[in-house]
This record gives sequence, C-alpha cells and structure tokens, in this order.
Amino acid sequence: MNHPAIGIVELNSLARGTVVTDAMAKRAPIEILDSHAICPGKFLIIVAGQVDDIREAMDAGRHYGGYTMTDSIIIENLHGQVLPAIQGANPVPDITSVGLLETWASPSCVIAADAACKAAQITLIEVRLANGLGGKAFMTLTGELHEVEAAMTAAVAAVTSGQLIRHEIIPAPHASVKPTLF
Repeated sequence: MNHPAIGIVELNSLARGTVVTDAMAKRAPIEILDSHAICPGKFLIIVAGQVDDIREAMDAGRHYGGYTMTDSIIIENLHGQVLPAIQGANPVPDITSVGLLETWASPSCVIAADAACKAAQITLIEVRLANGLGGKAFMTLTGELHEVEAAMTAAVAAVTSGQLIRHEIIPAPHASVKPTLF
C-alpha cells in the first residue's frame, strides 16, 4: 500500500454516508478507496492518505456522521495483506490451521485483520465487510497453529469494545472444508 494511513467510517444512514464522504474529501487531501452502501442499509467509507490528513478527514467524518456513525477507525501503516483480502485478491497457500473472527461492524474487523497480520506469520484468506452478512463483518486466516493462535489473540484484543461477536480456531480443518474458506 502506498499510503501511511487509512480511515474507515461505518454509518447507519445511506443518505448521510454520501454527505460524510464529501465532507471528508473537502477537509483534507485523501484518496477515497471505497464509499458505498452495505447491508443492511448501512454505508461504508474507506479513505487513505498521510496520517495527519486522515486524522483531519476522520474528524470531519465523525462530526458529520454524528449519531448515524456505528463505528470508525484509523490505522497507521496498514499491513499489506489487508486491502487485498478485502478485495478478495490475496493468494492463499495451503490451508493448515484456520482462524475465524466475526464482528458487528466493518471497521472493527479491518483493525482485527491488521493486528492479526502484524502479530504473526499468517495469511489472510478473506475479509468480508457487511454485504451478504446482514451487516456483520468476517475474516478468515490461515497458518501454522501457533501463528494462528497468536494472530487471533491480537485480533480479538484489537476489536473495538462491544463489536466482537465470536472467534474460532480450527487446528486442522478437514479437506472437504478447505474449499469452502475461499
């Protein structure tokens, strides 16, 4: 990734989402990576740029989002696996052990994925954000069992308070389960 920081805002209003995106872009020179409606009737904004610019844009986002904001984060030095996993473009090696984490909001899942990658030698399989999940977010990762355990410990610790639904580890998934993880 070419940007030192990203910011993510999730709102429970579609109309307000476009207003917030506009306010963020007007406040600081940032790149809008994503800005669209997600399930169930929420709105997700992902922006990237210099750390100070992201902070400025996020201040505007939080101000204009107000009570419609369900979650928001800033991540400095985002791990290189995270955006490709969100886009479904991470190459996945052999599946050994698997970690799974589910959150109520997308920003919390992204920060968990970043923490997992920074804590251990794992590969993110996928980071799914809200669509087709009833507004929840979900990540899967793989690696050696001890690495998956370390990654999941870091991921759980990074989730915004009250946003964690569940996390699981499968030490050696059955061969017929592996293709369902992509």
